[in-house]
Amino acid sequence: MEKHNKHDETAFERYKIISPVLLAIEENADSGKIGLLKSEACGLAGVSRKTINRWLNRYAQDSIDGLKYQSGSVASRKLIPGELVKEAVLLRREVPSRSVPQIIEILEMEGKAPKGFLKRSTLQDRLREAGYAKAQMKLYQSPGIAARRFTRLERNDMWQADIKHCGFIKSKELYFVGFIDDATRYIIHGEFYHDFDQSIVEDSLRKAILKHGIPKRLYFDNGKQFRNKWMERACAVLDIKLIFTAPYSPEAKGKIERFNRTLDSFLAESDLKRPQDLSEINILFNVWLAECYHNKEHSGINTSPETAYTSSKSPLRFLPADTVARAFLRLEQRKVDKSGCISFQAKKYEVGVIYIGRTVDIVYDPADTSILTVEDNHFNTSFRIKELIIGTHTGPRPKLPEHMIDIKPETSRLLDEKQKRYEKHRLSAQRAISYAQINKEDKSKSDGSESSIPAHPCDRGEVNV
Repeated sequence: MEKHNKHDETAFERYKIISPVLLAIEENADSGKIGLLKSEACGLAGVSRKTINRWLNRYAQDSIDGLKYQSGSVASRKLIPGELVKEAVLLRREVPSRSVPQIIEILEMEGKAPKGFLKRSTLQDRLREAGYAKAQMKLYQSPGIAARRFTRLERNDMWQADIKHCGFIKSKELYFVGFIDDATRYIIHGEFYHDFDQSIVEDSLRKAILKHGIPKRLYFDNGKQFRNKWMERACAVLDIKLIFTAPYSPEAKGKIERFNRTLDSFLAESDLKRPQDLSEINILFNVWLAECYHNKEHSGINTSPETAYTSSKSPLRFLPADTVARAFLRLEQRKVDKSGCISFQAKKYEVGVIYIGRTVDIVYDPADTSILTVEDNHFNTSFRIKELIIGTHTGPRPKLPEHMIDIKPETSRLLDEKQKRYEKHRLSAQRAISYAQINKEDKSKSDGSESSIPAHPCDRGEVNV
């Protein structure tokens, strides 16, 4: 999913902020820990505790949909002009510790914003969107980071993943995708592919979840195969916390990086077998994984990964099949043409005339595109569409809705108004000429009196030849 509805994007961002709090509540943590996590969420999002509590309540009631922007808040964001946001950003950059109320006070004192026009929460959201929330400013000022070792205590608490280039098979590039359990070093799923795109991560993650259930966290680097709209949507649907490493810090996910080096020993052995295709090398990998890695003692945990994983007391979480299927649906956007149809994978699908000229969200299963689902966030509805069957004769032209039909006026309102102004300007010009003065001057000339109008230079003989 490359492009999604703006309200959904906001919901995913809010979910990432409150997910640690949700996880603590699920684990029945004490109130002190939950309060501390709420405070951290406030600092990260640049919002108040009241706002965090409101997001938690909305998520409890309506899941991810409850975190979308409400219509009123969307309208309020548009009230702040872009130039005023730039001034607020400049004030925050001058003194990063300035609070939002202080920024509002300065803008009001300088006369750049009417008193009471700027609301704290609204301006706070705009600063966060621009990347200048207080927590974000602290990151800018950080002199550096220090990498420390960490490990989760139970299986499926966190999975790390990576993509490794593994040479070629029959002149085709070979890539490996692996998911490793952080606590037990157990390889949840690993597979070789020829492609190097988002689809190989989707396929590998789906197989891992079907085999071992849902993890609490996923930990990835910032590659576009992992950091994309589809991954955010899938994790939100599956209730998985999505975490990314800091840029240019591969050491942060050292466990999967270490396994990638171990994988080199398999690649050296598999070269001797000369596998001819993906199927063959994946069979060899599964043999090596079971016999040479999973049952071998790992120095980091002092036991074998298989023993550590199978002996863990943490229960496996399996979700209903329809929930998992919904999480792995693709989403794209298409514009409806003037016949009420969209083009999808070189085929035509009829959406409806009420959507003519609009862009709609298309949700589909990559394995079966015979039926697509249209999600309309404007009316909060969804419906299925099928491929348009084109026959030997043209079908009847669809009737446009009444609100889309052109209105035929009886006259031109533009020309009517222009004509009124023309007559008004013409009358004003006529009144500016004083005919009475002209008649008076003509009468004076006939009586022999001197005219008040000065003589022309030609009449006085003052013209030089």
